[in-house]
Amino acid sequence: MAKITPEQFSAFAASRRTTRDFLPTPVPESVIDELLTDAMTSPSWSNTRPFLVAVASGDKRDRISAEFLKRWAALSAARVGGLVPKLKLILTRYGLPTSNRMIAKPYPSELKGRAARVGKELYSAIGIERGDKVGRDAMWAKNYEFFGAPTELFIFVHSSLDIFSASDAGLFMQNLMLSAHSRGLGTCAQGAVAIWDDVVRSEFEVPKQYRLLCGVAIGYPSDAAINDFKAHRLDVSEIKATPYK
Repeated sequence: MAKITPEQFSAFAASRRTTRDFLPTPVPESVIDELLTDAMTSPSWSNTRPFLVAVASGDKRDRISAEFLKRWAALSAARVGGLVPKLKLILTRYGLPTSNRMIAKPYPSELKGRAARVGKELYSAIGIERGDKVGRDAMWAKNYEFFGAPTELFIFVHSSLDIFSASDAGLFMQNLMLSAHSRGLGTCAQGAVAIWDDVVRSEFEVPKQYRLLCGVAIGYPSDAAINDFKAHRLDVSEIKATPYK
């Protein structure tokens, strides 16, 4: 079995970046299955694999995207518009989250700075000013187009194992994204798509004990400048717990 050196692995892992603009070129189902097969080599709690993957391509992908965009348009109008769209949102509730409402909550103080930094750097890189709410919402809407990716994976986790299901799913996703990277594919993990699980459930049979965790956009990266964005990476000293003396 061929082995890679630690230096080769470090360089490969560091070269993986989030893709935010994809070519429309379809990813063959056989390739998606290869990625999922590689992903399944990840460790799992008692080998339970407490997750479920809904693969959306073609018409299913397009229908989900279209409904997401309609809901985001309603929510965005209430955010940046006047009283009328706000009242409409309250009365109809169309656009309000149907799942994972917690992702709309502010970050805690110890994490807020990290999120603010990457947001500032990303929006600056694409020329959107801090006070440009319309521009920021338009950029956020690209999440619901899956940034043009031809395939979107929706990751569900079994509610019975709580955080341990999410841990297993995270390990699975990392293997999947590295496998995609090795094949010249790009990926984008998307928490933004987790707020309307009913839309995804309308297209797939998902048992009620599974909760939508996030999405993963998969496709071939375009040459768009946004794909050159490199987020700041923390030094390991920033995530190591301080030992008692």
